[in-house]
Amino acid sequence: MRAWATRLIRDPRDLPFLSLIAWATAVMIPFAVLLYVRFSWRLAAVYLAVNFFVFLDRFVLMLHCTSHRPLFRSSLLNRYIPWVLGPLFGESPETYRGHHLGMHHPENNLEADLSSTMRFRRDRLDHFLRYFFRFFFFAIVECTAYLRRNGRPSLARRMLTGEAVFLAGTALLLAIDWRATAVVFVIPFVLVRFLMMAGNWGQHAFIDPARPENCYANSTTCIHTRYNRRCFNDGYHIGHHLRPNRHWTELPLEFERDRATYARERAIVFEGIDFFAVWLLLMLRRYRALARRCVSLDGRARSFDEIAALLRSRTQPIIRARAVQRDRP
Repeated sequence: MRAWATRLIRDPRDLPFLSLIAWATAVMIPFAVLLYVRFSWRLAAVYLAVNFFVFLDRFVLMLHCTSHRPLFRSSLLNRYIPWVLGPLFGESPETYRGHHLGMHHPENNLEADLSSTMRFRRDRLDHFLRYFFRFFFFAIVECTAYLRRNGRPSLARRMLTGEAVFLAGTALLLAIDWRATAVVFVIPFVLVRFLMMAGNWGQHAFIDPARPENCYANSTTCIHTRYNRRCFNDGYHIGHHLRPNRHWTELPLEFERDRATYARERAIVFEGIDFFAVWLLLMLRRYRALARRCVSLDGRARSFDEIAALLRSRTQPIIRARAVQRDRP
């Protein structure tokens, strides 16, 4: 069985994805169908609990990894994750890939990145809500325009098609059974878009204003967390931005091998917490709690107050003169 499965995929290190796909298919698709056949709110609550607490985090990060490095040898099979499973986990087909690969990585959280955190004060809830609502309501329009403007029309077409199919299908299903559709498609869609923006906020919260284009200075890494064990080392975000197509199994080794570079570049690295905890602590302005989790990469002893002051200095809005100039008519 393992040998047969290995022949299907491009890299044997990605076998855990096949297991996740199989379980998600066997559990979530029949469960979703059951809600349309025989809906009850008790069953809906169980469905959402299984979705959110068993599969959701791992699925989204599998989608992330397989967007960067296609999983299957067959291009047709590679559509199964975004087109068949994706909508059950709040991911409209092709939108993630278009936004993440087509725009976020090329722009690296700078001004032209539509999900850039630079211009916001990153320890204020009202700033985050402005950030989230802009993404939720306008991301598809703005990202499609960006992709076309920057010579990626194929990605733009696929993104628009996926979003249109998802929204049209959801509207049709709402007319058939609004309760089941709200549980299966609408609630995960809203929740996942919120979580993706909260995660991105935590990943790019601490930016050195003198070097916002530097991956060591505009991204954050989280190590030694349950999140990394479940979600394919997603916490090693600096290493991912340095080389986006690096295989997820290589990220911890890259960090340990280049730890001296991380120290020299004054990278922000947390231990024992993930990006969502970083986001929450920022919303609460718990800088000392963040400071306690901050790793001293160079071995120097610093007080929590000193670390907290550094972290606070890196959450201030950054408006660069050349960005203002570029936006003028």
